[in-house]
Amino acid sequence: MYLTFAWRYFKAKKSANAINIIAWVTVGVIAFATCCQLLVLSVFNGFEALVKDSYSTFYSDIKIIPTKGKTFLLSADKLSILSKQTFVQNISTIAEEKALLQNGDAQTVVYLKGVDEQYINVSGVAQKTKKGKYEIGTAEYPTLIVGSGIEDAAGINLDGAFTSNELTIILPKKNSESNDPLQSLSEGNAKATGVFTIQQEFDNKYAITNIDFVKRQMNLQSDEFSAVEIKLKPAENPKKIKEQLATLVGTNYKVQTKYEQNTSLYNTMQLEKWAIYAVLTLILIIAAFNMISALTMLVLEKKKDISILKSIGATKASILKIFLAEGLLLGVIGCSIGIVLAMLICFIQVKWHIISLKGGTFLVNYFPVKIVATDILLVAVTTLIIAFVAAWFPAYKASGQGIELK
Repeated sequence: MYLTFAWRYFKAKKSANAINIIAWVTVGVIAFATCCQLLVLSVFNGFEALVKDSYSTFYSDIKIIPTKGKTFLLSADKLSILSKQTFVQNISTIAEEKALLQNGDAQTVVYLKGVDEQYINVSGVAQKTKKGKYEIGTAEYPTLIVGSGIEDAAGINLDGAFTSNELTIILPKKNSESNDPLQSLSEGNAKATGVFTIQQEFDNKYAITNIDFVKRQMNLQSDEFSAVEIKLKPAENPKKIKEQLATLVGTNYKVQTKYEQNTSLYNTMQLEKWAIYAVLTLILIIAAFNMISALTMLVLEKKKDISILKSIGATKASILKIFLAEGLLLGVIGCSIGIVLAMLICFIQVKWHIISLKGGTFLVNYFPVKIVATDILLVAVTTLIIAFVAAWFPAYKASGQGIELK
């Protein structure tokens, strides 16, 4: 009944045309704000999915690192126990350290990641090796797969017409007792066989080689590692697995999920997303002032109707609900238009990529978008709450109006 009254009041002709204009302006502003909110959230979702996908290529599902220091001891028996867990698909041991990479006169600092043969099954680096081939070599004849940024910085040549560069790798030795700084460093040679392109952060930072070579250069023990990376079986819950592994390995090890390995990035993305959402909510609040104006003028317009309704037994609560329904109706119409418009724009963007990214340094050349059902629900609820609050004051004034039949 209340919505029936609200609908009739909304479409009925008013004595002052300004009331209709303000009502439609209110609907338009709500639609615009709702559309913008959903579009911005969808773009953030698209970029978040893109970044997570690229980071998933490099970061493993689960990573075990030492609680203190850079390395830890993990016996073959304990490693075997980990690999036999029902949720583990593949497991790889890692020895990682910052190193100086030299190629003639060119040199650059890299994070040298020594990996075993199972690493190819734990990460997606091999699939992202776009130049040359993924090959880590042996302890005696190590080879390197470097990021594309390191390829440029060190002037590495992988052209088949020329002999591949022999690179010099300088690493710190662990537990060196010499007073001579030079004696605490090791120097080894390796050849570059491949270049991976994942994401700028990795491309400019990492080089991958054989774990036995790195351990030998750093004087690490046979059962000493920097990390253990684990790929889980499909449909496994990383958070639950993390708890199980933490109990299994003990307090000397820290177990991280994929997103805990780079919490600062994901936290920053979420903070930016909700900050923009809060700013756009201000547009809805501005639209609320238009709604207050429209409903206040409507209350003045319908004074006689209110008096008639009260004279035939309508209560204050009934009058309040009628005008609250009017405010919610404006909100629902504007919100519905905005959501449909946003979904249409997102569909067009996904289908034809009409809005492009300039610069050519991104993983894609268009704005990625991804609509999530919870975002639609959030935007709709936000709009309706603001509409309800904005409608309350004029509706309350209408409910308190006395009977004036003239």
